[in-house]
Amino acid sequence: MESVTVKNFRCFREEQTARMAPLTLLVGENSTGKTSFLALLRALWDVAFREVVPDFREPPYDLGSFEDIAHSGGASNGEGANSFEAGFEYSRLVDAEEEQGSKKVSFQTTFKERQGVPYPVVRGIVGEGAWATAFSHDDETVTVRMGTHEIERESSVRRFVRDDEALTTLNQFLLLFDFDDDHPEQDAVVSEAISELDDLFDLMYHGRLRRYPFAGAPVRSYPRRTYDPIRPTPDPEGEYIPTYLANMSRRNTGEWKTLKSNLEKFGRQSGLFDEIGINSFGDTLGAPFQLHIGKWGKKSRGGSRNLIDVGYGVSQALPLITELFSPEPAPLFLLQQPEVHLHPSAQAALGTLFCSIAGPERQLVVETHSDYIIDRVLMDIRDKRTNLGPDDVSILYFEPNDLDVTIYSLKIDDRGTIIGPPDSYRQFFMDELRRSVGL
Repeated sequence: MESVTVKNFRCFREEQTARMAPLTLLVGENSTGKTSFLALLRALWDVAFREVVPDFREPPYDLGSFEDIAHSGGASNGEGANSFEAGFEYSRLVDAEEEQGSKKVSFQTTFKERQGVPYPVVRGIVGEGAWATAFSHDDETVTVRMGTHEIERESSVRRFVRDDEALTTLNQFLLLFDFDDDHPEQDAVVSEAISELDDLFDLMYHGRLRRYPFAGAPVRSYPRRTYDPIRPTPDPEGEYIPTYLANMSRRNTGEWKTLKSNLEKFGRQSGLFDEIGINSFGDTLGAPFQLHIGKWGKKSRGGSRNLIDVGYGVSQALPLITELFSPEPAPLFLLQQPEVHLHPSAQAALGTLFCSIAGPERQLVVETHSDYIIDRVLMDIRDKRTNLGPDDVSILYFEPNDLDVTIYSLKIDDRGTIIGPPDSYRQFFMDELRRSVGL
């Protein structure tokens, strides 16, 4: 996603667009909509790429019912907006014989209340040469409009999918457009538009439906002395991570060696640990096991200790960094407060890790209150420590204004300096600094 537009969603009343980048940092005071913004990103992914009705209460987010999500406008009687809108601009690299570069697609959707929950009643896709929009009037019928700069067509069709959680794909509707025998010249335009839209759908869906964003919780799972294997299904708290690591060490030694090396490299850079190992009480995948952490001294290597016997920060960081180093990483990471329970030096190391991980195929959106993460990102950009450049980082500053919130999309220059921040940005820190030096 290169940008996200939102209107009448939670605390965002006015339509505004936030600039996204391979690494996007969400900063601001508590209760300014940062977590809501993360939930919206996942909901947009569900509607656009998975074509399902999003669940705004799916962990780690719980935004409530439609009336809790649509902007209230300060109404004490609960009569707020009857809809909210969101969308994004997305691009994908194109490398074909006839053309190279990137193509952009815009996706928009409007949510209205159905049985108390937000339902995407309007979905639209827009490219440079064609567009298509679907309007869901009820549970049975959908009207689709398709057009170009030259022509517009409309057709009402029945839904293909009966499951209330599934949405009929936009490209399925295009198959139902009737051609007009009396206007063959228009049929040629329609055929060209459908071909263009097929290309847009391919740009959006290619390779994306098989993968799902990872949404991390602000507090990860509590460590245990001994683990009984569980079903290794990803979860926001990382409860499955110990079993995932144990299974990989037992049956995929090649991937385990690579993952173990990456984890230990970060562990040393952050000062959290030097070695990680699995102590299994059997040869089968169902055998209990323990996670052991090694921390070396300056002169001696020393032994390892149980995960529960080392600092709590290790158990909080381990699920997050394991997800980032996974052999099959998510295309979009939505992270809440990754700095929880970490020393400032480890927080700074996370900033460097984010810079080294983020890229065109792995987008990171990080909500943080850590100046150490932000400062490290700025310094790594300035010092060219990774492949990430100034344009590859976006800082979204959420500024409260009475009952609304304004999102400022802040850029940085090649010196690692934030360009044109509003006066309120970091005002608290400046006030504290002046007080500390007696000004």
